Amino acid sequence: MIKTVKDLKVYQLAYKLAVEIFEMTKKFPKEETYSLTDQIRRSSRSVAINIREGFAKRKYEQVFIRHLNDALGSSEETKGWLDFSLSCKYISEQKHGHLYSSYDQVNAMAYSLMNRWRKFSDI
Repeated sequence: MIKTVKDLKVYQLAYKLAVEIFEMTKKFPKEETYSLTDQIRRSSRSVAINIREGFAKRKYEQVFIRHLNDALGSSEETKGWLDFSLSCKYISEQKHGHLYSSYDQVNAMAYSLMNRWRKFSDI
């Protein structure tokens, strides 16, 4: 039963990944603080926050879908920053692969929720 946004698996995963990225970026070089580090933290948090905001407005179809679409965009942005992190050798290929595939999973879940929102509009 879904009573709050925290009951949504897509939100749980997006939130977990944002925390994982925060911890990972603590090891990034100081010169990246206001560029890559800040950008990947912001985009990863935006995924979870857009899901949360959309859920709060779920009774309005277009608003809910727009926020889920924004979450998809932020997820793709995060994947782009992950590519830069790998290219700059700040993360391992293994870490990149894990996070990248996890964001693919978030995208699939968000897309599915966008297409099945009516089931959740009464919760």
